[in-house]
Amino acid sequence: MKKRLFGTDGVRGLANAEPMTGEMAMQIGRATAYVFRNKGGRHRIVVGKDTRLSGYMLETALASGICSMGGDVLLVGPLPTPGIAFITRVMGADAGVVISASHNPFFDNGIKIFSGTGFKLPDEIEHRIEGLIFSGELTEVRPTAAEVGRAFRIDDAADRYGAFLKKTFPEHLTLKGLKIAVDCAHGAAYRVAPHVLAELGAEVTCIGVQPDGENINRDCGSIHPEVISRYTVEQGADVGMTLDGDADRVLFVDHTGSVIDGDRLMAICALDMMAGGRLKKNTLVATVMSNMGLELVLKEAGIALMRAAVGDRYVVEEMLKGGYNLGGEQSGHLVFLDHNTTGDGMITALQIVAIMQKRSKPLAELAAIMRTFPQTLRSVKVKAKKDFSRIGSIQHLIDAFQTELGEHGRVLVRYSGTEPVLRIMVEGEDGQRIIAMADAMVEAVESTLG
Repeated sequence: MKKRLFGTDGVRGLANAEPMTGEMAMQIGRATAYVFRNKGGRHRIVVGKDTRLSGYMLETALASGICSMGGDVLLVGPLPTPGIAFITRVMGADAGVVISASHNPFFDNGIKIFSGTGFKLPDEIEHRIEGLIFSGELTEVRPTAAEVGRAFRIDDAADRYGAFLKKTFPEHLTLKGLKIAVDCAHGAAYRVAPHVLAELGAEVTCIGVQPDGENINRDCGSIHPEVISRYTVEQGADVGMTLDGDADRVLFVDHTGSVIDGDRLMAICALDMMAGGRLKKNTLVATVMSNMGLELVLKEAGIALMRAAVGDRYVVEEMLKGGYNLGGEQSGHLVFLDHNTTGDGMITALQIVAIMQKRSKPLAELAAIMRTFPQTLRSVKVKAKKDFSRIGSIQHLIDAFQTELGEHGRVLVRYSGTEPVLRIMVEGEDGQRIIAMADAMVEAVESTLG
């Protein structure tokens, strides 16, 4: 069954326009509360958000919907997405809801839901929530009197999450002597990220820590790594890190300003964990988008690479299925299941700086272990998500280019899970040739689907 609301990472869209309206948020709250109702007593649902202006509107609507179904709401305010997953688990809540559009501009917003275990919902539960909303099944389900839910403000949620983060950093290490530049994207980690790094001993210098409701991700954060690159060099920092709006991903730059993406971060962590006997089944889970260079460096070290569909929830599903503990995406979502249940930018950041301190090596040297193959990415807006394998002009190019590249490259074409967009990725040894291939693919898609 095709989903009507949920994409690869929850519900997302322009705030105060369908489906991201207060009315829909209330219905999502009602349906979520019903699905996660605790038959043994009152059920509790954590609700947190990033720093977007529309978060106030959607938070209130969600809380109203949950309370109208007899659920109690635990409001944690602005907190990173992985922090909300953590709070949901440790407070024994039945579910957690995050109001965030991640790396999108402030005028967008989104809603994603965790189960009480802190994991994102599988497709079948999202289908169930959608069914309850659109069927009108809950219209007559209205607890009254003392059965109506209540809302509570959890004032120390950020402190709890910060304490948890520090415990993921090796006790025998310190960040003293390390100068770290941080870009918090004016997002959910604008307080917790600088505080945690400073409390571990680092000299911290920050940008993107003055959210005003409208500046989240604006010319900053992980979608603009050039900003932290310049700032790191200007400040003479040893390393720089840049988070996105909800801080579930992070990218790094070394002391020269060179950007270190998620593939290199995964390579560094996988090799370190294997050396320490901590990489379960000597396997890393990445996505189909990860560079061939990652696969090669892992193979040389005796580490297997499993590829999942794009989206950190699919990475986590593969990790749980196979019993693995490290996975991630090129975009900087890294999942350390020994610590948290979802991508966590700050846990990733702490693991990387811990390896730097443990080995007394700069990030530039650590990142040099991997050769990156030229890779070009394109996004083409489409009128409808038709089966492109049945469109001869497109499929013919895919087959021809893949044959030409052979084992030394890849062509990957897929639809976005959240937008009417076709993603094209071409990877190979010849940078100019893969650009030409991508251009030809874009032209074919625009002429048939654009």
